[in-house]
Amino acid sequence: QLQLVESGGGLVQPGGSLRLSCAASGFTLDVYAIGWFRQAPGKEREGVSCISSSGGSTSYTDSVKGRFTISRDNAKNTVYLQMNSLKPDDTAVYYCAGDYGDGWVCVDPIKAADFGSWGQGTQVTVSS
Repeated sequence: QLQLVESGGGLVQPGGSLRLSCAASGFTLDVYAIGWFRQAPGKEREGVSCISSSGGSTSYTDSVKGRFTISRDNAKNTVYLQMNSLKPDDTAVYYCAGDYGDGWVCVDPIKAADFGSWGQGTQVTVSS
């Protein structure tokens, strides 16, 4: 089974940046679509961004468009989420999730039910 491990979370001031990584093991990542999700305390899990297996299709939820960028390096078996201009509302546990997706087209909203393999999550806290 595809195993995913997130890293790169932490505490950052409003307006700052973080880059999250989602590293895969067990399988090569180049046939898997990857989604990033987040869940804040007391809130439902939210789809943040998605990238297809080839990287040719991406999507973002409206609240992060223009601030977050998803990318992948299949040679390193890793997907990244570059987060700029962070806001306190971005505070959450961020999860990456994957599913086999040759020909996957990313759409918004990004649905958690479409992804079968999940990482443990990494905490992102935006606070002064």
